Amino acid sequence: MARKRTHRNDEVALQNAVKTLLANIRFASVDEPVSSIVVTSSVPNEGKTTVAVSLAKAIATSGRDVLIVETDMRRRSLSGRLGVHSRQGLYAVLAGDCMLENAVVATDVPDMYFLDAEPHIPNPADILASHRFRRFVKEVNSKYDYVIFDTPPVGTFVDAAVISAVADATVLVVRERFVKRAELLGAFEQLQKAEANVIGTVLNGCAPASGDYYYAYYNDSGDRVDMQSEQAASNRVPAAKASPRPSGPRAQRATVQAPRPISTAQVNGGTIPPDSTAAMIGHFAPKE
Repeated sequence: MARKRTHRNDEVALQNAVKTLLANIRFASVDEPVSSIVVTSSVPNEGKTTVAVSLAKAIATSGRDVLIVETDMRRRSLSGRLGVHSRQGLYAVLAGDCMLENAVVATDVPDMYFLDAEPHIPNPADILASHRFRRFVKEVNSKYDYVIFDTPPVGTFVDAAVISAVADATVLVVRERFVKRAELLGAFEQLQKAEANVIGTVLNGCAPASGDYYYAYYNDSGDRVDMQSEQAASNRVPAAKASPRPSGPRAQRATVQAPRPISTAQVNGGTIPPDSTAAMIGHFAPKE
């Protein structure tokens, strides 16, 4: 029984952490609503795909539709993770061989959809930097409330930086005690050079600070926000849609108006510091 309770606690902790991450993304983009989100990391095996899938599920269960796109073309994993397959994917859509709606498949989570990438796509970075891909991003932004791009690590391939340049926001996943300081700084600098809008950093694989799992976020003054009060307030606000997009499938959408806390989130028991993303990355810089 103890194992079952522990497993259940782990699931609840992860769900709460991802809900906090989603709330912070929404709060961080009140003035300029985010529709397309890149989820990436510095190096492989930091858990970016897990974060991307969990975030997509949280969006879908909140009452908004979301499309998760496989853009790690060299190491495709989303299809197996989601348990769905399609005959055609991203390359066929970009080449004009297939309509978007024919390549997108539904998942077992209502309002969550998936677009795969075909195997052995030549020159992925060139394809992602093309005008056709830019038009594709605009198209999916108009048809879905949220679009999540699961990308290769920034430090391994340039693909993530290329996509980040056209997406609304980028989330950088950092695995504790795994990525090297120089690798993290290099990844962040590459995203900055691409003029990516890095809105937050997720610290993954952390040990909890106490015997129980917890999650928290902070305001601009560094004060911890009362989560119970915020949750009670959010429960009184009906689920809202993203800003109106004329070509979208739904006629009426709204934007949540809320105070803007600094983006912080916990996954697997860890929280990122209550600072701006750049300052947070600065914590990893070597001290002179």
